[in-house]
Amino acid sequence: MTTTWNARPETADDIPAVRDILLAAFPTAAEAEIVDALRADPKAWIDGLSMVTAAPDNLPVGYALLTRCHVDGQPALALAPCAVLPAAQRAGAGSAAIRAALTAARAMGENLVVVLGHADYYPRFGFTPASRFGIRAPFDVPDEAMMAMALDNTRPIPAGTIQYPAAFGV
Repeated sequence: MTTTWNARPETADDIPAVRDILLAAFPTAAEAEIVDALRADPKAWIDGLSMVTAAPDNLPVGYALLTRCHVDGQPALALAPCAVLPAAQRAGAGSAAIRAALTAARAMGENLVVVLGHADYYPRFGFTPASRFGIRAPFDVPDEAMMAMALDNTRPIPAGTIQYPAAFGV
C-alpha cells in the first residue's frame, strides 16, 4: 500500500503532535527539548522551515526541522532533528518532510544546509561529506556522517567550522 504524504509547515496546533513524534522516535526527550528551545530562539528559528508530514487523515506522523546555523560566520541551515512515528517509518514520511523543508529553504533564498546523520540515508537528498566543502563540525565526528549540500550551485559556499544554535549545546 502506498501512502500519499502531505508535507506542510508546522502550525501552532501541530506542536503537541511534533513533540509526540520526537518522543516516540528517540530514546530520550533530548530532541523534543532541543526543538522547544529552538522555537524560543529568534536567532535560530525560521518560520516555514519546520515541516510536518501528515497522512490523509491530517494526523502528523513525520517531522523535519531546518534552523539557522553559521559556517565561518556566514548563514547556513542545520537539518535536525528528523523523526517519524515508529508505525509510519520506512514509508516515505521522513523523506517527504525533508524534501519539503529543502524546497522551502531554496524558495527563501537559503543556500547551505548541513546535517549530521546516517551516510546511507541523506545522500538521496543531495548531501555529500561536508569536508568536500571545507566544512567541519565543532566536535569529533566521522567524516561520512557530517554532510552538507548547496541549494544553489551558482553561489559560493563558506568553509570553516559550523556554529550551531545554543539549543544544540555544542
